[in-house]
Amino acid sequence: MELPNMLGSRDPLFLTGVTFPPEYPASPETLVKLTVYDVRDKARDNSSFLGSATFSVSDLLRSKDDQLTLNLRSSDGVLAVGTVLVSRVNMGEMEEGDMDHITADVQQAQKCTLVCESSQGTPNDKDNSPLTGAVFKNPVCKVYKFQTVDSKWMLVREQMEECTLSFSIPRQLLHLYIQEDMRRIQELRDLGELSPHWDNLRKEVIGRYGQVIAAYQETLAELNKITGPSFKPSCSKAQRYLEFIPINLHTQRMRVTCPRQTGERTRHGSEASGVLTDAFYDVITVGAPAAHFQGFKGGGLQRLLSRHEAEKKSFSTAYQCIYYSPEHTAKAQEVLHSVGHLQPLISGLADQLLQAAQQHSMAGLREALKTLAGKTEQFVHALKDELVKSALLALHAAQPGYVTKNQNQTLPGHQGHSHQDHPSPSQRGQQGQSPPQNPGHSPGQPLATDSPVVVCNNVDGGFQTAPIREDGQAPLKRQDSIPCHKEYDEEEWDRVWADVAKSLNCVIAMVDKLQEQEPINNNQEQPIPKQVLADVITSHNPEGDWREQLCPLVVRLKECVAEVVVRARRAMTFVLLQEAACSIPQGLFLKQRRDVVFSQALAALACGFVMRLYAGMEDKGFLRQLHLVGLVAQFESLLSTYSEEIGMLEDMEVGISDLHRVAFKITQAKTDDPCDLQPVVIGRRDHYTVEVPLPRLAFQTLPHEIKEGKALQVYPVLFNVGINEQQTIADRFGDISLQERINQRNFEILDSYYKSLSDKVPSECLPCFQTQTDLKDLLGTLGQNVVTKKRKNVEILWLAGTICRRLNGIRFTSCKSAKDRTSMSVTLEQCALLRDEHQLNKDYFIRALDCMRREGCRIENVQKNIKCRKYAFNMLQLMAFPKIYRPPEGTYGKVDS
Repeated sequence: MELPNMLGSRDPLFLTGVTFPPEYPASPETLVKLTVYDVRDKARDNSSFLGSATFSVSDLLRSKDDQLTLNLRSSDGVLAVGTVLVSRVNMGEMEEGDMDHITADVQQAQKCTLVCESSQGTPNDKDNSPLTGAVFKNPVCKVYKFQTVDSKWMLVREQMEECTLSFSIPRQLLHLYIQEDMRRIQELRDLGELSPHWDNLRKEVIGRYGQVIAAYQETLAELNKITGPSFKPSCSKAQRYLEFIPINLHTQRMRVTCPRQTGERTRHGSEASGVLTDAFYDVITVGAPAAHFQGFKGGGLQRLLSRHEAEKKSFSTAYQCIYYSPEHTAKAQEVLHSVGHLQPLISGLADQLLQAAQQHSMAGLREALKTLAGKTEQFVHALKDELVKSALLALHAAQPGYVTKNQNQTLPGHQGHSHQDHPSPSQRGQQGQSPPQNPGHSPGQPLATDSPVVVCNNVDGGFQTAPIREDGQAPLKRQDSIPCHKEYDEEEWDRVWADVAKSLNCVIAMVDKLQEQEPINNNQEQPIPKQVLADVITSHNPEGDWREQLCPLVVRLKECVAEVVVRARRAMTFVLLQEAACSIPQGLFLKQRRDVVFSQALAALACGFVMRLYAGMEDKGFLRQLHLVGLVAQFESLLSTYSEEIGMLEDMEVGISDLHRVAFKITQAKTDDPCDLQPVVIGRRDHYTVEVPLPRLAFQTLPHEIKEGKALQVYPVLFNVGINEQQTIADRFGDISLQERINQRNFEILDSYYKSLSDKVPSECLPCFQTQTDLKDLLGTLGQNVVTKKRKNVEILWLAGTICRRLNGIRFTSCKSAKDRTSMSVTLEQCALLRDEHQLNKDYFIRALDCMRREGCRIENVQKNIKCRKYAFNMLQLMAFPKIYRPPEGTYGKVDS
C-alpha cells in the first residue's frame, strides 16, 4: 500500500487515508504495510522512497483512542526516518459515540494536518439506495476531515456519479423527433392536390424532412450500440454520433457531518441538541449544451436564429409565400396539437354520455355533459383565431383552378398568390378585419348558456337529428371541404366552426328535456315503484329510450368536430409548409442544431430534477413548493464572450431558454426494477413532459396533487461570467453585451419566480441556513451586480448560486467541457459552504480548497475524461484567472482536453 505525500512541503507531516473495500474484508489478523513516497510529479510517476511501517488491524483496534504511532523505517529496516500516526475513522454513518473523538482537542503539531482523504472512499448507503442506483452509477467517493474554528473536526464526503440519463434522454428525444417529422410528412401529403408551384415546394420540404429523419435514425442506431460508460468524455465532444449527448454530465454531492451546539438551528429549521447532523449540497456539472460537432464559425443559435428570421421575409417573396412570424408558426403548432388532443377526448366523452343515457342515469348524464361541454369549449376556443381562417383562404388559393373575384377565367399554371391577394394575419388585422365570431357565443362564457338553440326544433316535442345551416342548405358532409374551381366563400369556415357549438347546444337541450321528464320527486319520502316509473317515462318518451333520442345529436356533434379538425389541420399544415418553404436554405439546419442543443440541456435538467426529487422525498415543505410553484434550475456558465466560446454561449442561451417548454410529472412505477424507474419523455418539440416513476411505497408518500399527475414546472435561469484569458480580451477589446443581456434577462426571471414563490409558499417551506441574509436582500445585491460594469464579476455567480440553494433549486455548473474551470468553481463553492455554514477555520480555507482540487472528485473527473490527472491550464492562462479560481501547483499543465 502506497501513501503519496502530495503537500509539497519540507515538513513531511501529512494526513491521508485508506479504506478496505467490501471485496477485500479486513480481519484482526490482517497486516497492513504503509509505504511512504515523496511524490514530486504524480503524472510522471516521479517520486522517491521515504520509508515504510507495518501493523496489524488488531494493534489498531486495541490502541488507545484508536490511534497508533509507528516509526517509518528505511529500506533495510534499520534507520528510523520519521513517524506516522495511524487513526481509525468511521467512513460510514457516524455514531454519537464518535463525537468525543471528533470534537476532542488535538495537539498543536497535528493542526497542520488538515485533511483526511480517501483515495476511493466507500459510497454511503443513503447515497446509493436502490432508488438512486436506478439512475446514478459508478460513484467516486472522497472523504476529508477538516478543522473548525473551535478546533473540532467535521467529516466531509464528496461523491461524484455518472447519470444514465446522459444517453437515455437523447435516445428518447431522437425517437420523438423522428415520429414528429414523419407525422409532418404525412400531414403535408394529406393537403391533397396543389398547384405545380406549391406541389414542387411540398416535395422539396418533404425531401428535406426525409434527410433529417434518415440522419436521426442513423444516429439513434449508433447510440443503441453503445454499452460502455454512462457519460460522454470531453475528448468526444466533436464526434458526430454523440452530438446529442451532453458532455461530461456528472452529479456531485458534498455531505457534511459535524457536531452542532445546543439550540443551533439546522438547515431545515429544527433545533439541534449537541448531536451530529448531516447536510447535503448537490450540483450537476455538464459541458455547455452546444452544437460542438457543427462548429461555431457563423456563431451560435441566438445569432443564427435572429439572422435567419430576417432572411425569411425576403425568401417568402422569392418563394411567393406568406411570411409567418415565429409567433404564428408556434400558434399553428399549438392548434395542431390542441385539435389532435381534444378530438379523441370529445369522442370518448360523447360515448360516455350515450352510455349514461342507456343506463337512464341522470347523474351520469349531467357529469358526462359537464365534462363534454368543457372540452368542447376548449376545442372551439383553440380555433378562435384569424390565423386559421386566413390559412384556409391561402390553401384554397394554392389549389389548381383557383379563381379570384377579379378574374373571369381560371389561370392555368397559377404560381401561388401575392401578399395583396391574401394578406398575412397581421396585415388582415391592419385592414380592419375582425376575427370570426361564433354566432350566439360570447367569449369567456359557457357555450351551454351563450348560444341560442336555433337548430333545435321543438315541433311536436321532437328534435331534429342535425342542425340546419343558416343558409338553408343541407348539413355539410366530409366531402364538402374546401371547394375547388369556384370562388371560396370566406364565411364558410365561420359556419363550420359555429356548427360545433350549435351541435353541442342541441345535446344540452336534449339532456335538459330528459331531465324535465325525470319523474323522481326529491320531496317524496317513498321511492316510486319501478312499474309506475316505467309508465311515466313511456308516457313522456314515446320512443322509450334516452339513448335513441341522444344518439343522432351526439353523432352530429362528433361529425362537426371531425369536420373542423380536418379543415384546421390542413390549414395549419399549410402554414407550416410555407414556413418550411421560406426556410429551405437554412431552416431545417437550424432546427437540427436546436434539437442537438436541447437534447443536451434536457438530459442535464432531467438528471438534476431526479437528484433533487430523491433528496427531497421526506421534505414536506419542498414537496409543497414543488407542486404549488415549481423549481428554479440555475445554470452557472464560465464561458468567455470571445472567439468560438461566444458561439457556445449563444447555443447555450437558446437551449436553456427552451427548457421552459418542459414539465415533469411523477408516476408510480410498475415494479421496483431499475428498468421501470427510468424517466420517460413524451410530447413534441413545443412541449415535452418528463415522467419520473417512483416505487409504490415512495409514491404513496407524495402530496395528493402530485399523485394526481399535476404538471410540475421548472424555471430555468442562466448566469454567465467569463474568467479565462479570452474573457480578458473581450473585456478590453471585444463585446460583452451578450453576457450582460443574458444576466439581466435571467435576473428578471429569477426575481419574478421569487415573487411568485413568496405569494404561494410560506417561508417555512424553504431551507434554513446559518447565513441569515434575507432572500430579498440577496436578490437586490444580485440585481446591482448585474448592472454594474465590472470585469469578471464572479460575485454574480456566487450570489446566484446562494439564492438558488436558498430557494430549494437545482444547481448546475458549466464551462466548455465541465472539466477544468467547472472543477475550480465547484470546489470553491464547496469550501465556501464549509466556511459559511459549518465554521471551517478561515486560516485553513485555501489549504482545504487546494486539497479538494488536488485529491478530490474533480481531479478524478479529469482522469476519467482525458486519462491524465492535470487540469488543462498553463501558467499564462492562470495569470488571467481570478486568484480564487487557480489550481494548486503541480495539478495543471498543457494536455489535450
